[in-house]
Amino acid sequence: MPSSLVKALAREGIVNPTPIQQAVLPSALGGRNVLGKARTGSGKTLAFGIPVLDQLAGGQRRPKAPRGLILVPTRELASQIERVLAPMAQPLQLRIMTILGGVPINRQIHRLRDGVDLVIATPGRLTDLVDRRAVTLDRTEIVVLDEADHLCDLGFYKPVDALLAKTPTTAQRLLLSATLDGDVDKLVRRHLPQHDLHEIEPAPDEAEGVMTHHVVIAERTERLDVVEKLLANTPRTIVFARTRRGAARVARQLSQRGIEAVDLHGDLDQRKRDRNLAKFSSGEAQAIVATDIAARGIHVDDVPLVLHFDAPAEHKAYTHRSGRTARGGESGTVVTMTTPEDLKDVVALQRKADVVARQHRRGELANPLTVDSLATTGRPGEEVPRPARQQRPNGGGSGNARRRRPRR
Repeated sequence: MPSSLVKALAREGIVNPTPIQQAVLPSALGGRNVLGKARTGSGKTLAFGIPVLDQLAGGQRRPKAPRGLILVPTRELASQIERVLAPMAQPLQLRIMTILGGVPINRQIHRLRDGVDLVIATPGRLTDLVDRRAVTLDRTEIVVLDEADHLCDLGFYKPVDALLAKTPTTAQRLLLSATLDGDVDKLVRRHLPQHDLHEIEPAPDEAEGVMTHHVVIAERTERLDVVEKLLANTPRTIVFARTRRGAARVARQLSQRGIEAVDLHGDLDQRKRDRNLAKFSSGEAQAIVATDIAARGIHVDDVPLVLHFDAPAEHKAYTHRSGRTARGGESGTVVTMTTPEDLKDVVALQRKADVVARQHRRGELANPLTVDSLATTGRPGEEVPRPARQQRPNGGGSGNARRRRPRR
């Protein structure tokens, strides 16, 4: 690695690689295509970010033709990656740009015309700019798909496939994902037929006891009372609602009850989304109420509680939402609100996510209601078959790497 990049990392306090970085960096810095499987919070951003910056360092910038491309599912994730990479890009004199919906497109067109080295983009807006011939991908040297499974879950398979097809076949490709099945596997077969595969699993001593799960059973009209009491004794909480209107309503109702809360969903313009996320990150807001589309875009440390105000529609969403807590090896609590009528569906959903949750009836909750009191009350939930290796929705900061030979 260039000494200037090593020094830039050191200034950010980054001197020791995480397991996913240890596994991916030799392959990626060697110019090979890489398929990486690791959970959220394992250090994937620098695992692909360092090779991207290394590849682009010292190159010539051209108008409308970025040499590096990182595709991500959400605006928040794009902004977060830019914040991580910017301090390392500056000493290398590399220009980074995010291409997102919700901001004026003409401003993006002008910046592309001036020339940028690296674009971090969501598929929709990038496709629009390609169609307008405001940007071309035929000079791309390195391409990253971050959280490829979430890209596919959100219905981006076709636009991502089309965008990758516009990049040179000689471009280096790095695909990072928590799962490698379904449409992700189709992308791999089409665009990474030859690659090094690195899979990171939690270390045995970290597999258990990191994230605890609870179900609170209450009538629909009682949910807000329970949430208010629990959040009043929790310093920072991410609350998930199923709809945009629901997220806005719950945030408003919590604020009216003295819990400073902001919302995060697709109805907000980018400036408001950034402002609300900044309030939550800084601690100005105690809670953020988000929809599923924001589940992987919230990368905030020290979140002790994730609360599903509305249970998600399927188990993958439960895993992605819950992964906002217990990051970097820390402990965390996940609480799902449900009615007696919907309890069976919630248990089935958690079974698919390989989760066992303690169950609490509204009238049996401790006073004051805290995360710690949940751990000592309630009853064990319905036991479900466990895999041979205990799983948790969020990856920690260490694990064991498994490397396979490149596919041919």
